[in-house]
Amino acid sequence: MENEKPTQEKKGKRGGAQPGAGRPAFEPTDDERTQVKKLAGFGLPHDMIRLLVRDGIALETLYAHFRAELDSGKAQANADITGRLYAKAMAGDTSSLIWWTKAQLRWSETQKVEVTGAEGGPVQTVDLSKLSTEALLELSKAIADAAPEDHDRAPRLN
Repeated sequence: MENEKPTQEKKGKRGGAQPGAGRPAFEPTDDERTQVKKLAGFGLPHDMIRLLVRDGIALETLYAHFRAELDSGKAQANADITGRLYAKAMAGDTSSLIWWTKAQLRWSETQKVEVTGAEGGPVQTVDLSKLSTEALLELSKAIADAAPEDHDRAPRLN
């Protein structure tokens, strides 16, 4: 403790923040808030929205000053679209009814496809991993010779 020296801060004429120095704090206008909310509602990505505020602002500035507009703009647009879709469905618009049941009720159009082997039995498979390279080339040639000529297919292995 005896070896400790008191520290003194040296202050010169140019040290530290000066009153009135630097860029003024960002203050969004009501028009900018409306613009950001509208663009967010359109689904425009945030990195593009930031370019349209003034001459472009940092993404951090957009989030710091427009978080509510970004969130509520998208939510309001979704609510408006949902309301219009619902109204069309309730008025009997078939396309809207179908879309609503698929999106909201998880209805779907499915087709059940079953693949079976001969006479409804299991599909027969062959393990080709144990064949030699020569045997695979011979098999490939036999398959290619049996297939009709088709120029759009991959070339034969020879």
